[in-house]
Amino acid sequence: MRVVVADDSVLLREGIVMLLENAGFEVVGQAGDAEDLVRKVGAHKPDVAVIDVRMPPGNSDDGLKAAILLRSRQPGLGVLVLSQYVEPAYAQALLADTAEGVGYLLKDRIGDVDRFIDAVRRVAAGGSALDPEVVRHLMGRPTGQDALAELTSRERETLELMAEGRSNRAISDAFGISERAVEKNVTGIFGKLDLAHTPDDHRRVLAVLAYLRS
Repeated sequence: MRVVVADDSVLLREGIVMLLENAGFEVVGQAGDAEDLVRKVGAHKPDVAVIDVRMPPGNSDDGLKAAILLRSRQPGLGVLVLSQYVEPAYAQALLADTAEGVGYLLKDRIGDVDRFIDAVRRVAAGGSALDPEVVRHLMGRPTGQDALAELTSRERETLELMAEGRSNRAISDAFGISERAVEKNVTGIFGKLDLAHTPDDHRRVLAVLAYLRS
């Protein structure tokens, strides 16, 4: 898989590049600011871009804005955004249209190399990878008309792990239950969120988006 890495911290950027290359990725470009990121992705057409939220030239949410722009220009591009702090609004902006091929992780997670590499792979393959802290903030915030009100506590916990990008097997391991029981919970979530099966829709992604918008 081909990757572009964007972070204005040279030390962190080089560290990420080393981790990715050791895991078998081909890093085809590096960028230290949002404008260079857009150029590098346009030139190299990578499978996935790993992007810091806060980057020059504005040192605000320039990386996030670049990620959204790049997704509009190259819909198949996987985008894994890294942030120093839990900022749910950024996750919501990134996931406004789809959770396919999108990830949002805290930078602290990079230290868990296996988990970080797994997140990059999932996003590059069209899956999602949301940081557990971000998910907890989104799940726990007060809402007006809660689309998830009918879910049981176990179904909400299941949806939380789905949002992190976990498979049914990983969820069954986390809960110490069978995969069949997980499948039952997932089916219950789809039913209560009125997500009918169609050939054009990915119901796991739609379920994640449902609570992000609730």
